[in-house]
Amino acid sequence: MNALEALVNPLTTLAEETRLTLANLADAATDLAVPSVRLGVTGLARAGKTVFLTALVHNLVHGGRLPLFSAASGHRMTGARLQPQPDDAVPRFDYEAHVRSLVSERIWPESTRQVSELRLTIDYESASYFHRKLGPGRLHLDLIDYPGEWLLDLPLLGKDYATFSAEAMQRARAENRAEIAAPFLKILAATDANAEESEPAAQELAANFKTYLAACRADAHALSMLPPGRFLMPGDLDGSPALTFAPLDIPADAAPARTGTLRAMMERRYEAYKTHVVRPFFRNHFARLDRQIVLVDVLHALNAGPHAIADLETALTEVLGAFRPGKRSWLSSILSRRIDRILFAATKADHLHRTDHDRLELILKRLVARAEEKATFKGAEVEVLAMAAVRATREATVKHRGEALPAILGTPLPGERLNGDTYDGKTEIAMFPGDLPDDPESLFGQADSVSEALRASFQTAQADLQFLRFRPPELDKTAEGLTLSLPHIRLDRALEFLIGDRLA
Repeated sequence: MNALEALVNPLTTLAEETRLTLANLADAATDLAVPSVRLGVTGLARAGKTVFLTALVHNLVHGGRLPLFSAASGHRMTGARLQPQPDDAVPRFDYEAHVRSLVSERIWPESTRQVSELRLTIDYESASYFHRKLGPGRLHLDLIDYPGEWLLDLPLLGKDYATFSAEAMQRARAENRAEIAAPFLKILAATDANAEESEPAAQELAANFKTYLAACRADAHALSMLPPGRFLMPGDLDGSPALTFAPLDIPADAAPARTGTLRAMMERRYEAYKTHVVRPFFRNHFARLDRQIVLVDVLHALNAGPHAIADLETALTEVLGAFRPGKRSWLSSILSRRIDRILFAATKADHLHRTDHDRLELILKRLVARAEEKATFKGAEVEVLAMAAVRATREATVKHRGEALPAILGTPLPGERLNGDTYDGKTEIAMFPGDLPDDPESLFGQADSVSEALRASFQTAQADLQFLRFRPPELDKTAEGLTLSLPHIRLDRALEFLIGDRLA
């Protein structure tokens, strides 16, 4: 990015871009001995970020079955081991605890709540005869785990408070949100934006706004467009003024606020949120990524209905709009880092029979179509696949009324319900999850409000689909008592796309 681009880019200023360039130069200097790849791992709530990272490391360290990962299948990867991470101020991803949860306790680990990092060093032999003569290769894979909700904050850097408020109010009054937002809208209707600033009023509005956002994210609605993202996972900023604001009912082109008013107070805190929360995340973590995987729980949105699908499409477009995609070159990697490969992965493919995996990929491809076109235009490579970082089910064929049906076998989590039965977390069952539609377009509407025809098509599809949450699998052991690696679906394909070329 040149100086002119930095001036017009809403995410960066000239001074900000200068700081990023200096940071990239420092990273490049350390890469002279051993090159590194910074891989961002993100996704909205419950998409499986922690599980993906744990499974990736476990399979690489323990020599898992990765037939489509050429460095492993070609026996060129000679080892992988964890190393101290390079960023001392970033929490370490607690890999050991997450493995213990998956393997020993057979429970899913806690979700991502903050940025964390892990360094995996891979030893390999080059596929090139010339490079093999120079000796064995080594690559640092720096894995940066962060909540996808934080990505939705990055577009706020280019929006003033009036624009943010107008967009938030438009969403809150939409067909599918008005009832959820009713308590917040009621309090807002009784609020005078030009009244004298008041801490109790600000706290009441912020608390009701956060309650509304949390309700939107609940399973019944599964909505995704919920900025500001840190409101749902405040961490040590909980209760701070920077997280105690809410949108007001003002137009996007409203005149400047009068000093000392509630609106001026909200606007000041919104700007503080951008300065102290959003911009440091962009500068310290996001702008330093080389490659990115975005995990998407498509099935969760399908369960919730057409509004959840439409909201997910909007969120994914916003997410990729915040990326810095571009073609990788030696000079650009030093001066201005670009994300040159982006993988969108539909998670929990093990909840479906393999005959439906292609349909799941097509639905995700349709969801990210607008975002993919933009990234590809800027020179980045984009891939879409259906995967399960940890496969919790097996496939089978069962007979029902004389008909052979493709089924999945697994142990539902305690408390899961299906057809009136509640499971105890110990009983393995066989179930037919249903079929996804052949045409993904049948799940998408063109109008602002969801049509009756679209709603009917969803109701028909939902009647045929049944998704349960399953316990992690019980791992087999070798004759020597060693635990085998975590089973997966297409984790090897994901690895090949994300880092295969760097191990060639």
